[in-house]
Amino acid sequence: MTDMTPDQVGTDHHDHDHKPSGIMRWVLTTNHKDIGTMYLVFSFAMFLTGGAMAMVIRAELFQPGLQLVEPNFFNQMTTVHGLIMVFGAVMPAFTGLANWMVPMMIGAPDMALPRMNNWSFWILPFAFAMLLMSLFMEGGGPNFGWTFYAPLSTTYSPDSTALFVFAIHIMGISSIMGAINVIVTIMNLRAPGMTYMKMPLFVWTWFITAFLLIAVMPVLAGAVTMVLTDKYFGTSFFDAAGGGDPVMFQHIFWFFGHPEVYIMILPSFGIISAIVPAFSRKKLFGYASMVYATASIAGLSFIVWAHHMFTTGMPVFAELFFMFCTMLISVPTGVKVFNWVATMWRGSMTFETPMLFALAFIVLFTIGGFSGLMLAITPVDFQYHDTYFVVAHFHYVLVSGAIFSIMAAAYYWLPKWTGHMYDTKLASWHFWCSLISVNVLFFPMHFLGLAGMPRRIPDYALQFADINAIVSIGGFAFGLSQLIFLALIVKCARGGEKAPAKPWDGAEGLEWEVPSPAPYHTFSTPPKID
Repeated sequence: MTDMTPDQVGTDHHDHDHKPSGIMRWVLTTNHKDIGTMYLVFSFAMFLTGGAMAMVIRAELFQPGLQLVEPNFFNQMTTVHGLIMVFGAVMPAFTGLANWMVPMMIGAPDMALPRMNNWSFWILPFAFAMLLMSLFMEGGGPNFGWTFYAPLSTTYSPDSTALFVFAIHIMGISSIMGAINVIVTIMNLRAPGMTYMKMPLFVWTWFITAFLLIAVMPVLAGAVTMVLTDKYFGTSFFDAAGGGDPVMFQHIFWFFGHPEVYIMILPSFGIISAIVPAFSRKKLFGYASMVYATASIAGLSFIVWAHHMFTTGMPVFAELFFMFCTMLISVPTGVKVFNWVATMWRGSMTFETPMLFALAFIVLFTIGGFSGLMLAITPVDFQYHDTYFVVAHFHYVLVSGAIFSIMAAAYYWLPKWTGHMYDTKLASWHFWCSLISVNVLFFPMHFLGLAGMPRRIPDYALQFADINAIVSIGGFAFGLSQLIFLALIVKCARGGEKAPAKPWDGAEGLEWEVPSPAPYHTFSTPPKID
């Protein structure tokens, strides 16, 4: 490839003179911005799809008794809701943000492997189409929970399990290709002068996340392959009658599953570390400690998996080990929260929509972190395990955590992406409706769990009725709030007020100036790409 001038850096240099038009432009594109946009649109579509399934769940739980759906279909909804939100909404959204922002933040002209980038996106719609089609098969779709514990997923599962396994494999392949691309891009295409410790924190968090993905997605592939062979080919990896062990499934699954939850939150930390300094008009406090904290969280995430399994009858020594390691992982997370608060301290803060979502993230993610510490205490977990307390905990981390940070990123970068400023009044409505409804939805679940209401059950005892009704009202309010977001994005993408060069009144770009060198387009020597 020939050398490029500075103003060509970051442009679509892969397209030839005869550019395809219309739909084929999107199908064939290798431009990181186009692919980032496709990931984000796809993830939002999946977010609404998974959200619709959550509405089915909350409608059924509005009152005790079986009202709207069969118990088997209720179980299918809980399973597919979880799978779609994890693999179809949160992870592709972060991959879309990485595609858009990482090359621009490090001064690269594009992702290092643009054709693989295109492929890693386009296999995803087929994977999720397959997963959703399984719901229409005889016997229904997967009904064993998103964690697909054996023997529920092997001995007692419907025939659609094969489609489920194949869909999971394709999602995993997509994630691994995306992660390889991010690592190669960051290692090889940084602009001159951009050392590792000068990279913006969003780049750092994605760099570490990509290594986590490559480490754990093959573990998930192994687990689903053993489920497939147990069900269809007569093996007995997880069948005690044939010498297998169903508890071994949980060990394999959570060895993937616990780093996976950090895969879904580390990029959030990078986003918040970009937004908080920008709207505080200050450097990020403790840049190096943020990098080391992120790496520590990633490392420790591999030795805490069995805190999901305290009730399986582990030796006391093992329970103590996993309890203390789980508590230890809260230390680097606490460092991050401290640094964000210290960044805001005595800053010239303003409260535009991205900053509001970032502040909500910090407060609500911390609540989710504290309930996680409660779950880490082994004897206490015997009571909390498999109750709505667990549901409340991980939704605080993943909805008011991961999803709020994705919304913060969208509001922060939308003017740069589209060239249009969105409707700030609609954005404020979206924020306040989401903030209030998400707490009405998930906070009362803590009390349900402490009182002993089990999760994944379509019916419940009468004493839980009042709180469930409140939770369902919060759920529907949160779902409707996201339609404001949909309207706002469509309106912004189609046109509207032209965005100023610095939409955030001098705040924009601060996280690139400090601690990184000047943004890529001001380098006197353009990056050379062989």
